[in-house]
Amino acid sequence: MTTEIILENVSLTLGSKRILKPLDLSLRSSELTILVGPNGAGKSSLLKLICGDHQPDQGRILFDQIALPHWPLDKLARRRAVMAQSSQIAFPFTVLEVVRMGANLQSVDAYDADRRAMLALEAVDMERLAGQRFQALSGGEQQRVQLARTLAQVWSPCHEGQANFLLLDEPISNLDIRHQIELLQLAKDYTRSGGGCLAVLHDLNIASMFADRLLVMQQGQIVGDGPPNETLTNDLIAQIFGIRLQVNRPPACPIPYILPQTFFDAADPQYMSNPS
Repeated sequence: MTTEIILENVSLTLGSKRILKPLDLSLRSSELTILVGPNGAGKSSLLKLICGDHQPDQGRILFDQIALPHWPLDKLARRRAVMAQSSQIAFPFTVLEVVRMGANLQSVDAYDADRRAMLALEAVDMERLAGQRFQALSGGEQQRVQLARTLAQVWSPCHEGQANFLLLDEPISNLDIRHQIELLQLAKDYTRSGGGCLAVLHDLNIASMFADRLLVMQQGQIVGDGPPNETLTNDLIAQIFGIRLQVNRPPACPIPYILPQTFFDAADPQYMSNPS
């Protein structure tokens, strides 16, 4: 059974600025959806709308056909977990204690919470630092701990036939290449097991490697939606980034890869007349 997060004619204004123009969107379980776009396109704002941190000006957001405001917060927290772009922890918690904050929501007792937390730490290669103070870790290590906390909150991709969701805002920004790939492989495995995942990324090549579905945002609108091999084109990248990038499609590989060439005027007819 497919679980969906559905946005119907949703828009967002913060202060006097229109952040998101009216849009319709459906996020499905068993699918790794990756959201890309330039800085200021509205990617993080869209994720905050979906997780309930922002309220839309109009329209509605449904999770399992129930409007988001009608979900009890404790039940919603057991169905979807959010990894924010940055998280500040003021108190001197250990790594295990931070991850246990997520595990507590699904655990029957303290022993079960510790077990779930350790499983999540093992998944992100951080179990050896379980007793360390969170503040003593590097930025990349802290990010992996926050991912473990998110995983521990909705450890099972499906529960009683209902899919859970991961909502990840720039989860690989501070990670080395090995841990970037391992983290996204975790998200991929989660969706293959029936869960859902929306991740905001900046790296187009890594997004292409892992996305089942690629969403491209520009100025508060979704301007691209589909498999990476169909969605990423020279024209689209020129439109949203204003830089000449070559989308390469090897014959034996379904994954496109992108190489920078030279800065250019996106309105240059000489380039725009030679799309990929």
